[in-house]
Amino acid sequence: MSRLLIETSTPLCLLQDAGRFGVRHLGVTQGGALDWRSMSWANWLLGNPLDVPVVEITLGGFGVVAEEDCVLALAGADLGAQVNGEALAPWRSFRLNKGQRLQFTQPLLGARAYLAAPGGFTAPTVLGSSATVVREALGGLDGMGRALAKGSPLSYGGNGLILLREVPEDDRPDFNVDSPLDLVLGAQIGEFSGQSVFDAFNSVWTLDSRADRMGIRLLGKALVYQGKPMISEGIPLGAVQVPPDGQPIVLLNDRQTIGGYPRLGALTPLALARLAQCLPGANVRLRPVVQDVAHRQQVEYLRRFSDR
Repeated sequence: MSRLLIETSTPLCLLQDAGRFGVRHLGVTQGGALDWRSMSWANWLLGNPLDVPVVEITLGGFGVVAEEDCVLALAGADLGAQVNGEALAPWRSFRLNKGQRLQFTQPLLGARAYLAAPGGFTAPTVLGSSATVVREALGGLDGMGRALAKGSPLSYGGNGLILLREVPEDDRPDFNVDSPLDLVLGAQIGEFSGQSVFDAFNSVWTLDSRADRMGIRLLGKALVYQGKPMISEGIPLGAVQVPPDGQPIVLLNDRQTIGGYPRLGALTPLALARLAQCLPGANVRLRPVVQDVAHRQQVEYLRRFSDR
């Protein structure tokens, strides 16, 4: 078993995998990497299964030292990563020799970086996953939902690929591109005023600073719901709820399992991955799509991992 030792960390640095499924009927949310796309590429770089545990580093402030020579991989945001003071770009695997330090400083492009190790980082499985959900005290290194802390070891058991490689340029998301976020229309879309439906998809929305792994509030023109009061119902990943103040909330991986606010619909998985890399204050637009289109886009993207 090989190890890294955590030298610096923040409450926003968490162990994550693909998430916890099959337990929402028990009131347990899914957790998992907010940018599943970057997590998958980080694991792909080492020949790992795409869903094994990685470190999700949000906004920087994380550092480890290698206890022996190793090969790691980095994908997602550019958080000013450095190896012994030399810049390290994401979307590649790299060598970290015994005693060398890997540090993440601050966001240069994007919000979340994903660090992978051969075979995935070792952690107990709780309800089928190692994903950390702090609010529910589930997952993480000790299974109790704690954030990664200074002095803790990060263990892994795989050997990894000897040949270093990079994610092909065509497969790297461009976090500078201002493309709309695709939204699959939901059951309550017809209960909003016509003006509100127009505004939802023809206005610029600003990401509020009130954001966490549960959800992100969008600031813009207030949307007006005209339907009857709702009975609480299950909430899918990416659901865009509209509370009484008319400001939509995009619900993310650590969301509650049921809710009674009306919904415009739900962002597609690819849109959620891009949203996860946006910083507070960023402007976004929503674009309506139907489920068949969203499904086709997802299938086509997943094929990239097997075609490379």
